[in-house]
Amino acid sequence: MVPQPEYQRPHDHGSGKLRGRVAIITGGDSGIGRAVSVAFAQEGADVVIVYKDEHADAEETLKLVEQAGRRCIALAGDIGRQAFCKKVVAETIRRFDGVHILINNAAEQHPKKDFTEIETDDLLSTYRTNILSMFHLTQEALPHLKKRRHATIINTASVTAYRGSPDLVDYSSTKGAIVAFTRSLSGMLAKDGIRVNAVAPGPIWTPLIPATFPPDKVAGFGSDVPLGRAGQPWEVATCFVFLASEDANYITGQVLHPNGGEIVNS
Repeated sequence: MVPQPEYQRPHDHGSGKLRGRVAIITGGDSGIGRAVSVAFAQEGADVVIVYKDEHADAEETLKLVEQAGRRCIALAGDIGRQAFCKKVVAETIRRFDGVHILINNAAEQHPKKDFTEIETDDLLSTYRTNILSMFHLTQEALPHLKKRRHATIINTASVTAYRGSPDLVDYSSTKGAIVAFTRSLSGMLAKDGIRVNAVAPGPIWTPLIPATFPPDKVAGFGSDVPLGRAGQPWEVATCFVFLASEDANYITGQVLHPNGGEIVNS
C-alpha cells in the first residue's frame, strides 16, 4: 500500500491503562485490528491475535506487541465456525489464565454494483464472519469475562450501519446488526458488570480498501468526508483503548464514531 497505513500513534508509549489485562482481538493481524493490538500492548495488556490465514501480517503484529513488552499469541482459523471460536477462548485461558477484553473486529466485504449480483455464498460468508462470529465468540468468552472486574466487549461496526452503502448492501446490513447486537447485549450483561460498546469507523486506510475496491475508488478514498481524508488505523484504536479502560466505566451500549466528521443518527 502507498502510503503505508499508520498503526501506531506517534510518540505514544502508553500510560498503563490496561495493565495486567488479557484481550482477544479478532482480525488482529492487520488494519484496525493491528492498531488496536499494538495500542493495547502499549497500555499494558497481553494480546491474543485471531486471524484467518494472513500469516505474515500476523507475525508482524505479534512482533510489534512483543516490542511493546507484552505477551502475544496468534491463532489462525475461521471465526465463522463455532468450533474455532471455542478453540480461541480455550487456548487463551490455557496460555493466559483468563480474559478481560473481547474485541469483535474481524470482517469481510464483497462490493457489488448490482444487487442481483450478490451471490448466496458471499452473503452467507459475510454474515458468518461479520455477525455470527460475534455470537459464538461472546458465548464462549462470557463465563470467563464474568469472573473479571471491568470486563468489557467492544464490537467494530461501521458508518455504513447508519448511512448505508450502495455497493455494500450485505456488508452494511451486518454492520447495522452489530449496532443492535451491541445495544441489546449491553442491557443483558449490565447486571454482570460487563460493559458492551461499539466503534463505527468511517473511511480508514487499511489493506481491506485496495483489496476490495477498484483503483479509481481507492484513489479518492476518504476525500468526501468533512476532514477531507481517510483516517489512519491508530486514530480508531484510541477509541478502543478508551472504551476498554476504566475511563469508560460508566459507558455501555454506546457507539463511538471516528469517521472524519460525518453526521450520523447514533
